[in-house]
Amino acid sequence: MGIIDKFKIGFKKSASVFTTGLKEIVIKKELDDKNLNNIEDFLIQSDVGVDASAEIRSLISKRKIDPNKNLNSEINLILKEYIVSLMKPLENENFFNKKKKLNVTLVSGVNGVGKTTTIGKIGKILKSNGNKIMFAASDTFRAAAIEQLENWADKIHASITKSIQGSDPASVAYKAIDEAIKNNFNQVLIDTAGRLQNKKNLMEEYKKIANVIKKIDPDAPHDVILVLDATSGQNVINQVEEFNKIIPITGIIMTKLDGTAKGGILLAVAKKYKLPIIALGLGEKEDDLQIFSAEKFAEAFTQIN
Repeated sequence: MGIIDKFKIGFKKSASVFTTGLKEIVIKKELDDKNLNNIEDFLIQSDVGVDASAEIRSLISKRKIDPNKNLNSEINLILKEYIVSLMKPLENENFFNKKKKLNVTLVSGVNGVGKTTTIGKIGKILKSNGNKIMFAASDTFRAAAIEQLENWADKIHASITKSIQGSDPASVAYKAIDEAIKNNFNQVLIDTAGRLQNKKNLMEEYKKIANVIKKIDPDAPHDVILVLDATSGQNVINQVEEFNKIIPITGIIMTKLDGTAKGGILLAVAKKYKLPIIALGLGEKEDDLQIFSAEKFAEAFTQIN
């Protein structure tokens, strides 16, 4: 199955709800202010965000649409063009390339976003590109998280540094980087405990990991990836805001896009923060993490080629 097909299947729920909703609004050959307002309201309800929705409304109102063409198809085309123009600059496929020197990636997110599984999937893509991978099991609060990451290490033949449950997360990350430097690894991926962005003590511990690893590599972490859950809707905006205050985010990965009827949240995040989008999670299988492509995302979201 090709990547476009995977995108389209993954977005089937979002796309079908979205396109059906638009069809119910646009029932006439011409667009009046009432229709335009309804489209804008519908976009906002689909988690596209106020700013992006207003821009899309403006683009539709300014476009001279041939009355002989299907109006819904024309609106979807405008939406596709908007998505590509907004998100093309946010692609970062280079993240998965083979690195000439050690690259340390700190992976964060709130509870339940699929962080540990996502790290395993990232590791698989990196490994396929020739990287030598080390996992750091710094989610030491959950024994299950350590075991889960260990299973992924076994599955993709990566190395792992771990400790007992309840040990200091920063020390695990430090040991992983130390071992990686000594053994010429390309990549260290640090798992962190799922934490609510409003829990100060947990966020301070998260900051401590970054501070401690700088003692062994002043430039680390080289990447800070925030994993977001698409089913959380507008809550992800606050998560980006709060995590970015602690350690500047260099990229996002959005998971569970196959489980929501409101996939528009990615547009809202892209519009507000303009952070690189590393990949999208479109299912539970180990190959269901897809490297982000604006064109493919736009085609899947609008269901047009």
